Amino acid sequence: MTYNITIIPGDGIGPEVTSQAKKALDAIADVFDHNFIYQTALMGACAIDETGNPLPDETVNLCKKSDAILFGAIGHPKYDNDPSAKVRPEQGLLKLRKALGLFCNVRPVKAYKQLLSKSPLKEERIAGTDISIYRELTGGIYFGEKKLSEDETVAFDGCSYSVEEISRITHLAFQEARIRKQKVTLVDKANVLETSRLWRKTVTEIAKEYADITLDFLFVDNAAMQMILNPTQFDVILTENLFGDIISDEASVIGGSIGLLASASIGNDTALFEPIHGSYPEAAGKNIANPLASILSAAMLLRHLKLEKEAALIEEAANKSLELGFITADINPDSPFSTSKVGDFIADYILNPEDTNRNFKNIFVGQSTII
Repeated sequence: MTYNITIIPGDGIGPEVTSQAKKALDAIADVFDHNFIYQTALMGACAIDETGNPLPDETVNLCKKSDAILFGAIGHPKYDNDPSAKVRPEQGLLKLRKALGLFCNVRPVKAYKQLLSKSPLKEERIAGTDISIYRELTGGIYFGEKKLSEDETVAFDGCSYSVEEISRITHLAFQEARIRKQKVTLVDKANVLETSRLWRKTVTEIAKEYADITLDFLFVDNAAMQMILNPTQFDVILTENLFGDIISDEASVIGGSIGLLASASIGNDTALFEPIHGSYPEAAGKNIANPLASILSAAMLLRHLKLEKEAALIEEAANKSLELGFITADINPDSPFSTSKVGDFIADYILNPEDTNRNFKNIFVGQSTII
């Protein structure tokens, strides 16, 4: 099969980690006889520097023609540290989400047994955690009307949601729960917010179509607490844009490393896949960034294309890298393995899953005859 994939390396460590994800995809193509046609596009600070626009029209057009998009990271200190900047890298990502109709953000949160000790939370609390967070991505307060008084002493951010916006992500969340543990938790603030009351009413009505799924509700403040006290109670979490942004970042500490957290942003026609770790400019160009989140994002990309066996093989390779300690220094400060070495290991495992254990030392010293 042939698939068109747009790669947006972005800023900071984005180009380095997406290169390793591409290695994994190339290995998958070899094993399963697929043809991935890649095209590279600009977005973020690099796009501003080159074109003055954080999201050039060429990038949008290319993405619209693609089967899927693999994205690295966005952001640069010269914009992050300048609150007066009128053109910012983040504007490009928000604009792309809107242009492509990427209304559903999915973040898997898993406690890998090899990393339980790396989490700031107690191992017995987080062991077995396996959550899928469904965050609405193109509505709510981030996209609402914004006002600032003439004397700049009063600011306003409007939040609105429609039944249609709520319904389309709700169906996706319930469909995901069907292939997981059959439970959806709606996180809202229905005791205070009118938009949350509309969410609760709409989701409750839709739940009648999914009699096999258990639906429960948590106010967002309680959900934030429960995420720390007992994260294993959750299966699929469904929530609006702002709450989802906060809850999913909070959940990122459970796994012990933000460098392992992938995500998907899904629309009706295409989808974008990215690690959640950001551009990490301090590490850019040093070959030390953890590429596993980007590689696992590539696995999500494959699953979106209905390539289940291919996605599972990448995930198996990532698990093997953790099991064998083939990891970067963010997980183990004493690890000698670089970004590219971890990427080489993943590709080697995909190509030769039965032989990778024997090749481990050779890969370490750069002597693998396979890569």
